[in-house]
Amino acid sequence: MEKTWNNKAWFLVLPVLVLVAFSAVIPLMTVVNYSVQDTFGNNQFFWAGTEWFQELLTSSRFWQSMGRNLVFSGIILAIEVPLGILIALNMPKKGWGVPVCLVLMALPLLIPWNVVGTIWQVFGRNDIGLFGYYLNQIGIDYNYVQDPFDAWVTVIIMDIWHWTSLVVLLCYAGLVSIPDAFYQAAKIDGASRWAVFRYIQLPKMQRVLLIAVLLRFMDSFMIYTEPFVVTGGGPGNSTTFLSIDLVKMALGQFDLGPAAAMSLVYFLIILLLSWVFYTVMTNYDAER
Repeated sequence: MEKTWNNKAWFLVLPVLVLVAFSAVIPLMTVVNYSVQDTFGNNQFFWAGTEWFQELLTSSRFWQSMGRNLVFSGIILAIEVPLGILIALNMPKKGWGVPVCLVLMALPLLIPWNVVGTIWQVFGRNDIGLFGYYLNQIGIDYNYVQDPFDAWVTVIIMDIWHWTSLVVLLCYAGLVSIPDAFYQAAKIDGASRWAVFRYIQLPKMQRVLLIAVLLRFMDSFMIYTEPFVVTGGGPGNSTTFLSIDLVKMALGQFDLGPAAAMSLVYFLIILLLSWVFYTVMTNYDAER
């Protein structure tokens, strides 16, 4: 019997395609248009070609901001992924503790980014914030407004508090999918706790760890709201990441051409690094 195809189902996808066109494609083309032009206001544009891209790639300001982004993302991944695995391994797999732990883990993820920034802005203050006040009480000279190191510590701890739960939930989903037969076989063989983790749990979590690493890298590399609310990119430019620098250039200085060029380069960097992460981790998984 010959199989027939009904292409009318594509009409159901049409609203989604239109929505994507308006929310992604059209703004992207607008940015591309701005990146190769210059304007002096009054909606008058002049062709600039690759001038803004050349200026951007030779700017120390751009490379310094990207360096901060890379360092921040590296620190975040180095802390949140192992910490998330550790917490997921110690969460209960059965009983009433499961829903309680899952709800507690999900709570930080439900808080809007600007609220998270506001919470830590107040929490880290020396006069009314518990974190800043008690650090100074025990003899630690802490002031995230004036000290760049303290500002970095505050932003890193804030991100860990906010996003480690995502890694925990993903790792926990991978752990609960492991059949009990694997653990029973390991128990019969007398496998140690480390051997169970190394040869049973970690391989089963590789897929979800890939998702966790990609999501956390992209989120941390694009971070804007939280550090902007807490430090405003300061003190000085110590916490001025690419996203904050981009907003300052586009809205603060109203340099639309350079800002558009920077946003495109920013997008390509995230796309390239995410592809590298994905390729390396999937190839490693295939070789095993």
